[in-house]
Amino acid sequence: MGDWTASADDLIVQGPSLGDAVYERLVDDLIALKIPPGERLSVDKLARRFGVSQTPTRAALIRLEAEGLVVKKHLTGYSVAPLPSVARLESIFEMRALVEPRSAARAAEHATPGQLAVLKEIAAEMQSLSREDIDAHCARLVVLDSRFHTAIAEACGNDLIAETLGRLFTQMHIFRLRYHANVGHAVIEEHVGILEAIIDRDPPRAEAAMLAHLEAARERLEPHVRHAV
Repeated sequence: MGDWTASADDLIVQGPSLGDAVYERLVDDLIALKIPPGERLSVDKLARRFGVSQTPTRAALIRLEAEGLVVKKHLTGYSVAPLPSVARLESIFEMRALVEPRSAARAAEHATPGQLAVLKEIAAEMQSLSREDIDAHCARLVVLDSRFHTAIAEACGNDLIAETLGRLFTQMHIFRLRYHANVGHAVIEEHVGILEAIIDRDPPRAEAAMLAHLEAARERLEPHVRHAV
């Protein structure tokens, strides 16, 4: 499983969400390409590296498989999924640009108090990361980014839109690109702008803010994807 070895920093402190901790640590490694595309993933080696049992390690890998970050083949086990093409990136963003701005506008109209509370909670956690070292919380920001967009899709009042966007968000995880500090702050500010428009029940502003965010995200990602593939 490559030439990287475990260190004291890799050990995960036992807690109630051990599977989540293993998942986020692996997401961080995948984003940073510490574990390269195609690399075999041994459940036993990962468990020993993180100082946990195989149960939360398997749970994390199953979750990553569902999100397309790892693949599982008969007899050979788990391995890191290959990076998709630039054309695939363009296709995903084209689809998101067609659907997500409208989803945000509908969320501004239909979001319940409970759904707004979820969005506020996610945005607040993002903002707390902006006051820390974003580079050290790369995986967490990726997870929060996905949760934020998923929550908007769920608040739009259209189950089919939520289902369609859910598949696209999963594929976006495959573009394992590190949020460095400057990018991380920009991403957080863009999410806050979208949320403020939804809270203000302003569909046109929510739609415009989401479209601007997606265009900025595509511009940030594309050069790195071209270099990676």
